[in-house]
Amino acid sequence: MNDFVVADLCDQNDDIEIIKPIFQSYGLNKSFSGKIKTVKVHNDNSYIKKLLENDGDGFIMVVDGGGSLECALMGDNLAEQACKNNWKGILINGCIRDSEIINTLPISIKALNTCPIKSIKNNKGEYDSNLSFGGVTFINGNYIYSDSDGIIISTKDLLQEN
Repeated sequence: MNDFVVADLCDQNDDIEIIKPIFQSYGLNKSFSGKIKTVKVHNDNSYIKKLLENDGDGFIMVVDGGGSLECALMGDNLAEQACKNNWKGILINGCIRDSEIINTLPISIKALNTCPIKSIKNNKGEYDSNLSFGGVTFINGNYIYSDSDGIIISTKDLLQEN
């Protein structure tokens, strides 16, 4: 259970940015919060897989897949890896697959949609870059909060101050 409501955080804070409501929710958990950890890819989930091998406790992975609907950047195997390594949430500007299985896992994943096609594996991508999509810029180390009502970002930890 989360200890915040995005609508309340919006009411209490003037210096937040609101992501456009373009994402679908997957996984058993409907909310997440934590520090942003960015990865940029294009139809290749190799860098996502590598990042998921690390302990994600306290972090939310933000993936810029360029909004591609051509393939899935995450499936059930990577989602299970994310759960195993303490990632509480992932935001993907792209697609997932295996949504029925992902919806049984204790994680919150927001993605544009589903696509049954797996990604290529060319080991291409970029970590820790500023990413721009959904009407905002995601900066590594800033904070992200998501629930059923929306997704917001902030330069400070809103849960420490409230």
